[in-house]
Amino acid sequence: MLAATATAVSAQSYPARPVRLLVPFAAGGVADITARVVSQQMSAAMGQQVLVENRPSAGGIVASEAVAKAEPDGYTLLFLTNGNAVSVSLFKSLPYDTVGDFAPVSTVGFFDLVLVVDSASKIGSVRELLAYSKANPNRLNLGTINPGSTQNLAAELFKSMSGIDAQVVPFKATPALITALKANDVHAAFEILAPVMAQIKGGALKALAVTSDKRFAGLPDVPTVAESGVPGYHASSWNAVAAPAKTPKPVIERLNREVNAAVVLPEVRKRLGELGVDARGGTPEALHDLLVSEIAKWKAVIERAKIEKQ
Repeated sequence: MLAATATAVSAQSYPARPVRLLVPFAAGGVADITARVVSQQMSAAMGQQVLVENRPSAGGIVASEAVAKAEPDGYTLLFLTNGNAVSVSLFKSLPYDTVGDFAPVSTVGFFDLVLVVDSASKIGSVRELLAYSKANPNRLNLGTINPGSTQNLAAELFKSMSGIDAQVVPFKATPALITALKANDVHAAFEILAPVMAQIKGGALKALAVTSDKRFAGLPDVPTVAESGVPGYHASSWNAVAAPAKTPKPVIERLNREVNAAVVLPEVRKRLGELGVDARGGTPEALHDLLVSEIAKWKAVIERAKIEKQ
């Protein structure tokens, strides 16, 4: 009874000091900006600062381990991403249990990837890309960034679901990928919308399709991959908030309320929409189910593509 009373009192006074939100990426990227936009709103609503700390590392392991081992008091949170789901099958071992060591709070946003070609390319649709591949076996090159990235796995998923004979060619970063696309070293590329949006709008690149389950509001005339000849295809990145396992339920509920309140604000939706992010909250249960399903989905893709574990 005393323990239950102490937990209730603690939850009622939460937060009594600043909260840390560990982001497993460097400053300036889509995830970092999303975290800062949402944390700013949460800070104002909660009366305590939600401080973003960047802990970039391969697979998000450094930030994730720090949160998994932190006190379960709601003062150290993780900006959970689909990269956490991918890492389960991409690494030989992890210093934490991706499902068991975290308490889901809420999703924050989902962001699209886009399949693009150079503006000078004669390929004008996904169907034309598939037709080119079938007419030219083993000659189609699909560019992405690093092996095991969401973009890379999205390309592998596209390859397997469409049944085409193609090579997935990874590059170190987006600029190198775009250079290869312009030089016709790769025929098409999968990339997150944010870094290529300006080139699409400016006409330097041609968007064939977005990879999510619905069209992106910022590019309403660009169809999804699923409606372009690969039914059932869906690949997207997402961000969420999680706490250490055993964090008191009232604290999780408070955090869930604040995240959901932040992501529906017009100014938040507008800012994140400019980055290609669909701001969308949810329940802890829904986030748990998303994480479990994403782990299974990308495990199958990684095994099919025979990507070597790190």
